Amino acid sequence: MSLLVVGSMAFDAIETPFSKTDKIVGGAATYISLAASYFTNDVRLVAVVGGDFPTESVSDLQQRGISTDGLQIKADEKSFFWSGRYHNDMNSRDTLVTELNVLGSFDPLIPDSYQGVRYAMLGNLQPSVQQSVIERLRERPTLIAMDTMNFWMTTTPQELASTIGMIDLLMLNDEEARQLSGQYSLIRAARHIRQMGPRYLIIKKGEHGALLFGDNDEVFFAPALPLEEVFDPTGAGDTFAGGFMGYLAQTDDLSFANLKRAVIAGSALASFCVEKFGTEQLAQLDETQILSRMKELIRLAHVPNPIA
Repeated sequence: MSLLVVGSMAFDAIETPFSKTDKIVGGAATYISLAASYFTNDVRLVAVVGGDFPTESVSDLQQRGISTDGLQIKADEKSFFWSGRYHNDMNSRDTLVTELNVLGSFDPLIPDSYQGVRYAMLGNLQPSVQQSVIERLRERPTLIAMDTMNFWMTTTPQELASTIGMIDLLMLNDEEARQLSGQYSLIRAARHIRQMGPRYLIIKKGEHGALLFGDNDEVFFAPALPLEEVFDPTGAGDTFAGGFMGYLAQTDDLSFANLKRAVIAGSALASFCVEKFGTEQLAQLDETQILSRMKELIRLAHVPNPIA
């Protein structure tokens, strides 16, 4: 089934305790689209880049079957740029540089060929931009998911609340869930956030896995795959979102049991992302590798014999 992906395509410059890069290709829409393309061959991208964005990177997306009809290229402007430095724990980071450039005036245009999509993933953007995408879809998708961050909770809380009320599934990390809800307990936080509108909620906990909340107080926890080395966490959350939504688009099944499998798929893709800088690892996987990691995650969480 078709998946609409809306988000940023960008340049990142990353420094970790192990190494650092000059400008490399990143951005939420890049990670989400690449990850989703391993499960569905109908990913439709909406984003904006400047004339400095490499044409080969766009070609790489197209070769993976990702439609770029919704990609705006502003030849006389520069692409979004972010630079950051990770701390030793690789969970926290400092933003060094943020240059919005073309993203500052991004007006997402939905091509006619994108109308009628079955699933939609709205990457982290200003809530009014996310809302405009929903309003421009002539037919509501079966499931609309979105990501957000604490910056919007602080600067545009009413706008964010309005957008959250229009979606089916919200993804955010544990710190953001606590800020949005005003609750420290993640169970209480989830209950509060779901009362804002979304039927489903995913709270990402980085190296400690992810929580899925659904109807009738259903809760699922998936561990993150233990890795010997985490090289670069940039894009891991977006990769998780892409794997999750790509799996749903492939299976077209919104039962809670299948949502749990989609969480496993997202976690498996995210585990590959962190092993190399940027999209390097994510761009060269095969189905066997992904399936192997999904099975490994299932084994990790499985208890063979019920407790009497």
